[in-house]
Amino acid sequence: MFSRVTALPTLLWIILLICPVAKTFKPLLSTVGGSLTHRDITQRAIFRKTAQVCQAMAVAQGQEFNLPNDGTLTAHSLQQACSSGASSLLSSLAFQTAVTKTYLSNAAVDVVLALSAPHHFDDESFEAGRDVVVQGAAAVKAAVKQGSFISARISLGSACHTLQDFYSHSNWVEMGNTAPFPDLIRPDMQMDNLAGPTTATCRSCTGGNCSDNILPDILQQKKLTSGYFSLFSSAKPAGKCSHGGTFDKTNEQDPVGGINKDDASESHGHLHLKAAEVAINATMELLEDIRLTIGDKDFLWLVGMSQSAALCFVIDTTGSMSDDIAEAKRVSFAIIDLKRGTQEEPSEYILVPFNDPGVGPLIRTTDADVFKQEINELTANGGGDIPEMCLSGLLLALTAAPPSSDIFVFTDAPAKDAVLKSILTALIESTKSKVTFMLTDVTRSARRRRTVPRAMSVEDAQLYWDLAQSSGGQAIEVTKSSLPDATVVIMDSSTPALVTLLQAVRTSAGSESFSFLLDESVFNVTVYITGTSPVFTLYSPTGESQGHEMSDGPLGTIQKVGNLQRIQVNTNNRIGLWGITINTTETFLVKVTGQSSINFLFNIVEAFGGAHGDFSLKQSRPSIGKSFTMLMTVTGGDSLRVTEVLLEPVSGAAAVNGTVEAIGGGDFLVRFSEPPEGDFTIHVKGESGGTARSSPSQFQRQASTQLRASRVTVTASANSTLEPGETITVPFTVQTNTTAGTYTIQARNDREFSMSSPSTLTLEAGGQAEGTVTLTAPSSSPSGTDVTLTIEAQAPGSTDSNYVVMSFAVVTRVTDVTRPVCQVTITANCPEDCTQATWQLSANMTDGNGTGISTVTLQQGNGTLNTTTTSGVGITSASYSASCCSKVVELVMVDGVGNSGVCSAAISVVSPATTPQATTSSAGLCLTMCLWLWPIVMLSLHHLWA
Repeated sequence: MFSRVTALPTLLWIILLICPVAKTFKPLLSTVGGSLTHRDITQRAIFRKTAQVCQAMAVAQGQEFNLPNDGTLTAHSLQQACSSGASSLLSSLAFQTAVTKTYLSNAAVDVVLALSAPHHFDDESFEAGRDVVVQGAAAVKAAVKQGSFISARISLGSACHTLQDFYSHSNWVEMGNTAPFPDLIRPDMQMDNLAGPTTATCRSCTGGNCSDNILPDILQQKKLTSGYFSLFSSAKPAGKCSHGGTFDKTNEQDPVGGINKDDASESHGHLHLKAAEVAINATMELLEDIRLTIGDKDFLWLVGMSQSAALCFVIDTTGSMSDDIAEAKRVSFAIIDLKRGTQEEPSEYILVPFNDPGVGPLIRTTDADVFKQEINELTANGGGDIPEMCLSGLLLALTAAPPSSDIFVFTDAPAKDAVLKSILTALIESTKSKVTFMLTDVTRSARRRRTVPRAMSVEDAQLYWDLAQSSGGQAIEVTKSSLPDATVVIMDSSTPALVTLLQAVRTSAGSESFSFLLDESVFNVTVYITGTSPVFTLYSPTGESQGHEMSDGPLGTIQKVGNLQRIQVNTNNRIGLWGITINTTETFLVKVTGQSSINFLFNIVEAFGGAHGDFSLKQSRPSIGKSFTMLMTVTGGDSLRVTEVLLEPVSGAAAVNGTVEAIGGGDFLVRFSEPPEGDFTIHVKGESGGTARSSPSQFQRQASTQLRASRVTVTASANSTLEPGETITVPFTVQTNTTAGTYTIQARNDREFSMSSPSTLTLEAGGQAEGTVTLTAPSSSPSGTDVTLTIEAQAPGSTDSNYVVMSFAVVTRVTDVTRPVCQVTITANCPEDCTQATWQLSANMTDGNGTGISTVTLQQGNGTLNTTTTSGVGITSASYSASCCSKVVELVMVDGVGNSGVCSAAISVVSPATTPQATTSSAGLCLTMCLWLWPIVMLSLHHLWA
């Protein structure tokens, strides 16, 4: 079933992890020089299609787009070109993060669905394989419609994997085809000329040479076949081709040898690059199909092409919060009004109110006016007892906000749901989002706590401190009257291209010195020191200094409010190494941020052994005492190099240095012998530019999110899609190399879907135990809804824990494969002076027996479009009028499930000696014209399938 997943037996998982199946374009890395991986294919296709979309949008707006759409495209160059007219300071981090999420999801298919023939087009499973691609594309479209871009990228990566494997595993390229097979994204087309189940397709390779092992008749008759594969059995139908490779047992049975083109060393490796190039073009066709359905704006959102961050508030609405709500309104309105219409306008607005016991509803919108209305309607009332459901509100925000978001929580009460702390820590590590708490009326006096009913104690606030520090955010304690002075940090976070230069937390008294490097790309530097009593001195590279007592000095301006000290640094002509000395008697946090296009992203990946070693995403913490690897990407330039990566323990202990290996395209593998114990942060050092005559520029960056290693391992795997009303089964394994005993299991989802899971598992020292989570999507779930599942295992005594975070898309299976069509009538009377006349198009539209046409949009042309909707049928007609200077029009029709069709027309200038005449035609056919009319009007109308 589309909605169900059958768990792989434990023994099989062990086999796959130790000796992975080499049966696809390599997922992330290639050990064969010049070979392309799924990572390369997916990234190149997204880059090329994004360039096409940006170019089309620029042309429509009368702007230039100067960027070659070839193999030299990078996230940085695309971000610059697609943001024409924006400020020079742009970050391509969000773009690269989205692309990386997509190709990591692509690579995961080789782990989660390694032995599913349809997901790899093995065993001649062409119709089932096409169904995987089509349903995957439908899941992307449905998720985008619901604003679920993270699950959309997961579904996109998975669909791309299967589509790309077709060109490596079938004989499409061997038959001489250089263009993609269009039927793979056209479920309404009959797949003809498939090799029958008893038709022989291959002969044995000769002396290890498999270049001509496909039977000549198969190639001449254009019969489509693919290789058979099995990890355990050599059985296959008589005369059929094998996939080939070390792990394919069918390769041992006559006909011996394979036909895969996974890399240059495989059976048909001589065709690897041709297959990869066709796979890139096929991926672009799939992206175009999705683009036509969701539109250019949402397509750019899907691939992460956004210059600004989301504005995300979690607000306590209980009775004492009137002042706090008013300030949240003020600062959010100020940001909107200041940045509206600019490149710095927030890309998305998220609001989660919470009370007791109510949480939500979650408001997520791209419309600033909608957000203003929602936050303006918040009122303070109720609340009952003192603690409130703060962490439940934060959980909703963390799963709804884009990765690496800044989330601001307003509250004056302790958390009633403190049990969620470990789950939230897992989500913070997974999403890399920063959480800052605006805490009002925190008291450090036991007497005041007794006299002020809702006053928050230091112990209450510590929970918020811990979450803020783990995320790289802050816990700012202020009075209600001084809250407006503290919300300047929200304004700070809404600036583009924000990077972290230094972040450190200390929990004991003493004096310590820190340093941070300012390179020439960094400006607008701000230092934050959060704590009750720290004193500090700031030092510039030239030796100047300024102490905490000087509010306006040579190095910056200091603002103090509550437990926060904010220093706006004067960095003019002060590139180099800065220092700051802090002396304190209590816990403090120091953080230095700036604006720069240079940044980095990282993902922990797991190594596979076997003949074709590779990596896949690890969705949990690294293991104490074991080596681990990071896949790291630097963004912001085309000549950036990572020279050093350090894991800095929060405790201040010695850092762990990694071994850096460049793998191309701004990507690096960083290997560590083992992680530090306790919390740690990631520090990156690198170089930019440099020539034979000049030295490269040095830069340093730091990840905001704290990580930690664990002696507990949690693994889980399941397909990422389920249907409304259906149940998915998620098997998971908990393993430990030390502590025996009863482990507490917490499984939660952010949608409150019905689910079941064991509350405990018993492990022996060095042993493992298995459990199962079942998750049921309500039948009323809109198609495209996403749900985040977190499974956490805590060691006895809560001394250690680990987790796995998984995202699922709830998608209704698409059975309507009929694409909209139209019949048009065009009236044109266009003189040589095109400014003096207009032309008109009218179209009758139909979706056959499908779900009805829901939208008609203008893909090309700058005229006026009007549509007519018939009750119960959908849109049935459209009229378009344009100046004769706008000679081309494309109308995109989309039905209720995302099938799209295009009507296009073009006109030319009418000769003064001729008489205009209306022409009628059906989309998809060339216009039939009388020869005498040909000199008058040249009209080309055809139906383009998405």
